[in-house]
Amino acid sequence: MDKINYYLYHIPGKKIGVTRDLISRVVEQQGYDLDEIEVLEQSTDINYISDRELELQQSYGYRVDRQKYKDLYINKIKLNKMYINATEQTSTFPVPVSKLKGRLMDMMGKTWETMHGEFEINMHTIDWIMDNVKTSMYTTERSYIYNKAFAKYFQVEDHAKAAERFPFGKDAYQVYLDGLTTRANGNGNWRYDSSDSERFQKIRDWAGERGLYTKGDTKTQFCKLMEEAGELGRAVLKDDKAEFVDAIGDMVVVLTNMAHLGGTTIEKCIDEAYKVISKRTGKMVNGTFVKDEK
Repeated sequence: MDKINYYLYHIPGKKIGVTRDLISRVVEQQGYDLDEIEVLEQSTDINYISDRELELQQSYGYRVDRQKYKDLYINKIKLNKMYINATEQTSTFPVPVSKLKGRLMDMMGKTWETMHGEFEINMHTIDWIMDNVKTSMYTTERSYIYNKAFAKYFQVEDHAKAAERFPFGKDAYQVYLDGLTTRANGNGNWRYDSSDSERFQKIRDWAGERGLYTKGDTKTQFCKLMEEAGELGRAVLKDDKAEFVDAIGDMVVVLTNMAHLGGTTIEKCIDEAYKVISKRTGKMVNGTFVKDEK
């Protein structure tokens, strides 16, 4: 478990205090710039830093706190005790995203069990959680992370090297880490959780909630696709910009649903296509890209 660093800081002419996070506590909350702050000491020993704070407050002539920092800290932990609800797919925190980091910092070292193993709150995992946490779709007072993505990230020892080796580049590496998981529900298992899939997921949510995945099939979606392709053709011939955009959007919706009904995802179809075209060479002929013959 990572040890916590406690910083004994001084704002000349104002105060001496202790914090675990100078940026959050002094810069963001109190409004000071870093060049207005001096760190007098730092330690992982909360007892030492608490006693030292009172000593320096007295020696500098500032008001001396009535309670030691360690007592305030312990009481705050008791008040902020947070129950983490772990399901097969997610770990949910009973606080909004805006308050999550502070609550996690107060629970340093806490562990909880998931189907992907035991998770622990430390400085490294807090950074990942805050980069990947999402607000609950049911209430803004709850937030959550995906367990599979969390576990995958911490199974890799050197992410910088892994990202360099990733075939689709660094930008695609986090998408790979997030993985592709499915949540079962009563509407045909339409939900796929991936940081790069928000637009497509909204389409699946819309279709799943309306029963398209339990009552539809690929044949009906293909017919729908041909109908939308006709709309696109008319928009091109008429140079109708609004209809052009609408028709392409409708075709993407249909393709997203057809992919799901066919046992795959639109994201995977795009990735597979890109694997092929990224290696393709050729030239433009009369406005069309003609690939080289092998």
